[in-house]
Amino acid sequence: MYIPFSEIDLNARVWIYQAGRKLTDHEAGVITETLKSALDLWEAHGKALTASGKVFEHRFVVIAVDERDELPSGCSIDKSVHWLQEIGARMNIDFFDRSLAYLDAHNEVQTVPVASIKQAVTSEVIVPSTVIFDNQVATKAQWMNRWKTPAAGSWLSRYFSQQTSL
Repeated sequence: MYIPFSEIDLNARVWIYQAGRKLTDHEAGVITETLKSALDLWEAHGKALTASGKVFEHRFVVIAVDERDELPSGCSIDKSVHWLQEIGARMNIDFFDRSLAYLDAHNEVQTVPVASIKQAVTSEVIVPSTVIFDNQVATKAQWMNRWKTPAAGSWLSRYFSQQTSL
């Protein structure tokens, strides 16, 4: 059963899918409507899941499920992954981009490949105050409080301490 993202419980489990590029308004709308339809019928072992999905920053698809009513099964989680694979294939969007996403000086989402993160820190493209997106958050509450976080307060902090010891 689909419910609006604003109404999903704070302890709802979340999965974040990062698009490899900025989505257009049209693409975000199509993705939103496709997710609403899919999530409205999402089940685990024949029981409806209370779920939501929304596009944020024209770059991220967040799917949430309230586990208080019914736990998602491995098969139901796989189904959600397949939705994003199918949508991505139809729209030519990679929702499994593993690069680091951050906000630049103009509050635009940018990405840097994982292999280039150290260089981005050294060249000060990413500084301790740069806001990064932590797509590993597990609940809606964590998403609200830690999804956007300063680089210095994230796993990237080790790169800044290496930089100051040089």
